[in-house]
Amino acid sequence: MARKSKSKGATRLARARTAKAAKAAAKPSAKSSAAAPKTTPAKAPKVAPGELVSLLDFVRYAVSRFAEAGVVFAHGTTDPIAEAVFLIGEALHLHPDQFEMFASARVTARESRTILDLIERRVATRLPAAYLVNKIYMRGVPFYVDERVIVPRSFIGELLDSHLDGGDTSLIGDPHAIERVLDLCTGSGCLAILAARAFPNATVDAVDLSRDALAVAARNVADHHLQEHVTLHHGDLFAPLGDAGYDLIITNPPYVDAEGMANLPAECRAEPKIAFDGGDDGLDIIRRILAEAKRHLTPDGGLLCEVGRGRELIEAEYPQLPLLWLDSEDSDGEVFWIAAADL
Repeated sequence: MARKSKSKGATRLARARTAKAAKAAAKPSAKSSAAAPKTTPAKAPKVAPGELVSLLDFVRYAVSRFAEAGVVFAHGTTDPIAEAVFLIGEALHLHPDQFEMFASARVTARESRTILDLIERRVATRLPAAYLVNKIYMRGVPFYVDERVIVPRSFIGELLDSHLDGGDTSLIGDPHAIERVLDLCTGSGCLAILAARAFPNATVDAVDLSRDALAVAARNVADHHLQEHVTLHHGDLFAPLGDAGYDLIITNPPYVDAEGMANLPAECRAEPKIAFDGGDDGLDIIRRILAEAKRHLTPDGGLLCEVGRGRELIEAEYPQLPLLWLDSEDSDGEVFWIAAADL
């Protein structure tokens, strides 16, 4: 049975509170997401000085522009309000937790130009917002990102807090007893860094096939001063690791199927294809991970793997595996856990 996470990161809490305030002030449409229709962006309207005053005014304006242009949200923010709050906060050098505090504050003329420029670049370029500001937050922790890596939005970050924390719903015992962790397909290194924070006595190995992605990961590891705890490896899944064994393997591998690849929105097409493409049915890499993981797990270890919408295919192909499907705040059964003894 899947278990619903009870934990909520500070960033999501701040986002939810700000969204509530913004909805009360702006009352935008509740349905503008990855299913938004493709439209031709309208020419940016002229905004006269003094027409937009507070941060909430700019949130309302951004939401309207995003809706008008049919912008897609799938990159760490899931709706136009959250996207607007993120961009405006970054333009003003505010952490997401600080936005609510300043929501009614006035914006200077110079700040206004910066915010409006970001909003129009988001509409015109269709680049993910994280690329425009070279930053994303996971669990309230900032990470550097650019076009060399997929924009991090894995549910595993939340599950590290809710199901691997040693609490009542934990899949492991004492987090301090975890000594070795492996992050496959690490990308920007965000999950490896969150794992290093969650398991303070562990060393973390992080693997990726892309040297470009590893360069970004190296920057993030250095930014978080974790060079002594996180080691980056270039290679194909387990290949660069030899016979190393781990107490925990986490992975958010490519899992988009051929149909999904053909229909990616413009925002997702700006991201590295290698980070999405999971083969015809989306399971090519997941099959390889399941085939090899047991050899690299300690007897009491386990595998935490994100698979997107591939649950039915995986359950049909591996009926003998007692996969435990986990829910997060924004997902239902898109991540599974399996103990080493059951592989």
